[in-house]
Amino acid sequence: MTDETIHDPGRPLQIALLLRRRLWETITIRSVLVKSRRDVRLDLFRGLANWLIFLGHIPDSALAWFTTRNYGFSDGADLFVLISGYTATFVFGSMMMERGFVIGATRLLRRVWQLYVAHLLLFLVYLTSVHYVAHNFDELHLMDQFNVAPLMNFPVETLSQGLVLKFKPLNLDVLPLYIVLMAAFPIVLWFMLRWRNAVMTGSLGLYLAARHYGFNLPSYPAGLWYFNPFAWQLLFVFGAWLALGGAAASRWLLSSRTLLVLCGGFLLFALAMTLAERIPGLRDYIPGGLAAIFIPNDKTNLGPYRIIHLASLVLIVVSLIPIDWPGLKSPLLQPLIRCGQQSLSVFCVGLFLSFVAHFVLESGSEGLWAQLLVGAAGLWIMTIVAYYRTWSKDVDRSRSVAEAGG
Repeated sequence: MTDETIHDPGRPLQIALLLRRRLWETITIRSVLVKSRRDVRLDLFRGLANWLIFLGHIPDSALAWFTTRNYGFSDGADLFVLISGYTATFVFGSMMMERGFVIGATRLLRRVWQLYVAHLLLFLVYLTSVHYVAHNFDELHLMDQFNVAPLMNFPVETLSQGLVLKFKPLNLDVLPLYIVLMAAFPIVLWFMLRWRNAVMTGSLGLYLAARHYGFNLPSYPAGLWYFNPFAWQLLFVFGAWLALGGAAASRWLLSSRTLLVLCGGFLLFALAMTLAERIPGLRDYIPGGLAAIFIPNDKTNLGPYRIIHLASLVLIVVSLIPIDWPGLKSPLLQPLIRCGQQSLSVFCVGLFLSFVAHFVLESGSEGLWAQLLVGAAGLWIMTIVAYYRTWSKDVDRSRSVAEAGG
């Protein structure tokens, strides 16, 4: 220590701050984000998840047979949550590493606010639409079918419970789950940037405890959340773990033919069990003890077989579709990719359209061709919304650049 350091009272503080900054950097680089190259596969499968959720939310229609939920344990919701954890980490994790925790956390919470506002808007439009259709077209059973009946008896309390995410009409469960997971994510991400594997282990422990002890959040007017956030957080954190180097560390699995065969075998097993649940005649060929494990499919608490099924799908798809696959540039896949890039808007529109599609089919023809036409029309509208949002953002971006240059 020099005389200059002794006689300069601010010097030790500067040294302490420098050491603290270097310690922060040393801890932070324990987790490494994937290279900043846009993985179009994420957009593709997030768009696919939105399409599957729309088709699966049209009650009593054959359109559900175009979704994965009738051919395996997991469905579009599982894929949506997994990819959401991955992309949230990619965006806000890099922001935390480059600009600090406060900047990253506040930007992440701003995203939570955007999700919450989108949910409230969808919630109000959905409620009023169901109420209007039910009473003006003499379809009062829709009030009970879409869980809107409490609005008639206790309007103020029902709306208040909706504001705190406890009251949710039919099919409006995924977005509140996403909001809760994102709201808790700043702290989770802070720890994951330093102790990725430890947080992943803790997430698994919380998942097991939630399933064993029945942890869940209450719903209004009764019951629990359809998507138990204490269980579903595992998929979200797993997506974050993959983004923070878990995918790179697990890349060797892609070269294991034995593992790929096992994954393929499990997918076939899941196909058989799921079809047995849907088709009564096949149920007779399934042993009772085995059927009791997988039927009914435990979606609320995220049955372990759903996780294994999704992981098997991901492993096989990633092995077959590399990041530079030329087919990703195919015009046939661009609608899906666009829907994935504008996921929030497309998701909200799709949920509303699922109700519209159900009403249209119930009021008119319920034949197969009518169902296919309504389903195709809904996907077309979702795609139009995605392209419009892309165009609108490009216009705003160009204007901002022009104003900055001027």
